[in-house]
Amino acid sequence: MVFKPFLNNFMIKIASLAHIYPKGERINFPDWEIETAEQWLLLGASGSGKSTLLNHMAGLLRPSEGIVEINGTDLYSLSARKLDGFRGKNIGIVFQRPHLVRSLRVIENLDLAASMAGNQIDRNRNMQLLDNMGLSGKEMAYPDELSQGQMQRVSVARALVNRPDLLIADEPTSNLDDISTQKVIELLTCQAKDKGATLIIATHDTRVKNLMNKIYQI
Repeated sequence: MVFKPFLNNFMIKIASLAHIYPKGERINFPDWEIETAEQWLLLGASGSGKSTLLNHMAGLLRPSEGIVEINGTDLYSLSARKLDGFRGKNIGIVFQRPHLVRSLRVIENLDLAASMAGNQIDRNRNMQLLDNMGLSGKEMAYPDELSQGQMQRVSVARALVNRPDLLIADEPTSNLDDISTQKVIELLTCQAKDKGATLIIATHDTRVKNLMNKIYQI
C-alpha cells in the first residue's frame, strides 16, 4: 500500500497501524487524528496494547504495518539516526518508572536530556522547570534521595527540557498515591498547555479518568 503525505492540520495521524507480536498475536489500531495542543487520555486494561501504541507514537518501536506521522513527518521513513534526533527534539516521554540516571544529580539528569538531543544546556531554564514541579532545593540531590512522587516529577521536568511538541506519558501514576497522582496529572496538563504541546497519557488507572476531558479507549 502507498501512503500519501497527510495535510498538516493535525499534530499526529495514525493510519492502518498494526503490531504483530513474536508469538503471532496481532493488534490493529484504529486510525487516529490528534490536533495540535490537544490533551488525550488513552485508556485500556493491562495488555490491551496501550504501551505498544505509545511506543509506536514515540518512535521507539517500529510497527509491523501502517504509519505514524507527527507534524508532517512519517517517523518510520526516517533512518535510525534521524529518528533518534527527531524524537529528542520533538517528543518528551514520561515512563511508568522514572529511569533517572542514579549516578547523576537531579539537575544533571535534565542537562543530559538537552545534551543527548544535541541542544545547548540552559541551566537557568532547567532550574525553573524544577521549581515549577515543586522541586526547588532538590536540584543537587541524587535520585535515591527522592521519594517516588518526587522522582516522577523530575521525569516530567526532564520530558519538558527540549520544549517538545508532543508529550507522552505511559502509566505515570500507577505507583503513586491519590494526592501524588493528582499533582502529577495537573503538572502534565498545565505544563503541556503552557508550552502549547500535545499531551497523551496512557493508563489503566481509573483515578485519572476524571482529570482528563478527551478519552481514547482501546
